[in-house]
Amino acid sequence: MEVGEELHSYQVRRGRTSPALNQARDRLWSRFGVQAPYTQVVGQRPLVLEIGSGMGEATALMAAAEPDVDLLAVEVHPPGIASLLRRLELAGLGNVRVADADAFEVLRGLPEGCLREVRLFFPDPWPKARHAKRRLVRPVFAELVATRLARGGHLHLATDVPAYVEHARSVLEPRFTVEVVDRPDRRPVTGFERRGLAAGRAAVDLRATPRRT
Repeated sequence: MEVGEELHSYQVRRGRTSPALNQARDRLWSRFGVQAPYTQVVGQRPLVLEIGSGMGEATALMAAAEPDVDLLAVEVHPPGIASLLRRLELAGLGNVRVADADAFEVLRGLPEGCLREVRLFFPDPWPKARHAKRRLVRPVFAELVATRLARGGHLHLATDVPAYVEHARSVLEPRFTVEVVDRPDRRPVTGFERRGLAAGRAAVDLRATPRRT
């Protein structure tokens, strides 16, 4: 481990997976799933890491729009994993691998300089002060991402929580150049984001590029 603390990127939460989704996972995991060593996903094509693929809606759309890019999707919520696997099958996609693992474990298992981009869309904001330590964006995360990004690579973070924007900037700016950007076409607007917009919460997209010495 690269730091002297136990690292976790998520809290275990209960969720019920339907029989159909369980069957999809059992049938499709050998086709799309990947376990350590994660170096096996590094090849000749650009590699993008998506942390927290949710139910897989955005992941499948992005993969279809970027057929020349390999996408490694990290998710730990069983219904989300099964839903993503089924979406990949239905879309006939072959450029996505799915890791059922902690994001820190995956980042540590990837070689330095191997990623074109890290995508973190709508992470859990953990708004209560006593839960702030659970936020994924923290100094050790910033360091891991910075070292795994290739030269010219960047972190793309999207959130509709203003306090999380400020939190992310304060954590990332010592190691990254951070700017607010327009939503790129490659980031689809999902049902989750549309519900936020209907409630008056507009998303902010941050692009963070590591400072190179």
